[in-house]
Amino acid sequence: MTHQDIQSLLDKQRAYYRSGATIPVKFRIEQLKKLYATVKKYQREINDALTADLGKSHYEGFMCESGFVLTEISYMIKHTKQFAKRKNVRTPLAQFCSRSYKQPVPYGNVLIMSPWNYPFLLTLEPLANAIAAGNTAIVKPSAYSPATGKIVETIIKECFSPEYVAVVTGGRAENTALLDQKFDFVFFTGSQAVGKEVLRRTAEHLTPCVLELGGKSPCIVDADANIKLAAKRIVFGKYLNCGQTCVAPDYILCEKSVKDEFVKAVVTEIKKQYGENPLDNKDYGKIINQKHFVRLCGLIDDKKVVFGGNTNPDTCQIAPTVMDHVTLDDAVMGEEIFGPIMPILTFDDFDAVVDELKTKDKPLALYLFTSNKKHIRRVTTELSYGGGCINDVIIHLATSAMGFGGVGESGMGSYHGKDGFDAFSHHKSIVDKKTWIDLPMRYQPYTSKFYKKLLHFFLR
Repeated sequence: MTHQDIQSLLDKQRAYYRSGATIPVKFRIEQLKKLYATVKKYQREINDALTADLGKSHYEGFMCESGFVLTEISYMIKHTKQFAKRKNVRTPLAQFCSRSYKQPVPYGNVLIMSPWNYPFLLTLEPLANAIAAGNTAIVKPSAYSPATGKIVETIIKECFSPEYVAVVTGGRAENTALLDQKFDFVFFTGSQAVGKEVLRRTAEHLTPCVLELGGKSPCIVDADANIKLAAKRIVFGKYLNCGQTCVAPDYILCEKSVKDEFVKAVVTEIKKQYGENPLDNKDYGKIINQKHFVRLCGLIDDKKVVFGGNTNPDTCQIAPTVMDHVTLDDAVMGEEIFGPIMPILTFDDFDAVVDELKTKDKPLALYLFTSNKKHIRRVTTELSYGGGCINDVIIHLATSAMGFGGVGESGMGSYHGKDGFDAFSHHKSIVDKKTWIDLPMRYQPYTSKFYKKLLHFFLR
């Protein structure tokens, strides 16, 4: 699409939004039902596309992408009417007689820019929130996952007219052309580097945005943890989608006294879950492209690999890899890994670990495996991070009842369920003042002692 094409498309969406067509809640729910039915209709094509782009099995594609999308749409269908209602709030006595309320209204014309690692989930889920809130939307899938982008385009074209919801495909030129436009709201999921650029560009138009980014999410395993269960759950979360998950445990901080037991349990679990030769496992995926494959290979220190490390350049595959005796000076600790490499660092003093994490960038997720209530309390109350789990990984994002998002360097804003509806809405504060009475103390001249006493009474 050219810059002029995008400008024309946005102009049509502006006109459609101004017509008021998207405002009725009944209309929004009808569109969500249409989207739900169409996603179900194309279930096999969605899974095939995810296999083509990322090597995901159909089971994983449904479990981690299309299944979540259907759950979120269903949740929004059930709750949009409630979310869209005005909410009455207390009115101060000084405003007698009136009614005060908060009214959620759509931002208007929104842009959704999605990533390649979960290309279906992270496109359609925010779109469901945007539709529920009453917006029009332009969706921009990642160019790195073209097969999924194509099926997303097919679904959206079948469901909606382009002046309501449209897809713009392409690469950097299209991204730039979109960010040149003035939207009412921008929702971006991706890397910190691109997120900074999106924030700079939206700031030029004073456009509000949500940024879902990433970072190095730590996973702490202390001596009070159930080591075998911890290893089982961490292996699942770390190597899911070949580690290309924004909330995957990036690195392990393991208490020294249980480190050897933990490493042994992790190796055992990798073999159980992926087989003796994971690269021969048809359900084990691949790295998205050659560029990221080469980057990840550069993070592997063969001298510190205790399991895995083998690769297949022809298929862009890297086996689940475990690195021991890792330090902060190693290359693997210098950036977000976003791949199937598990570095293990050790500690002796839990309190020192917490204090050290306070000095680092705020991660998107943090995980703690322990039965020590004091440790749980310190981590959950003192450390700043987007979200996380105690004695598990990743699953905190798998619910529409809680918001999901980052903080600081890992993003701003959140979505899912009610939080998603609110993210795409502006909540207006309104006072409905009655006309049958008009209290006189606010008007000049301010000379009456009685009014002064009355005003103090009202405002105390």
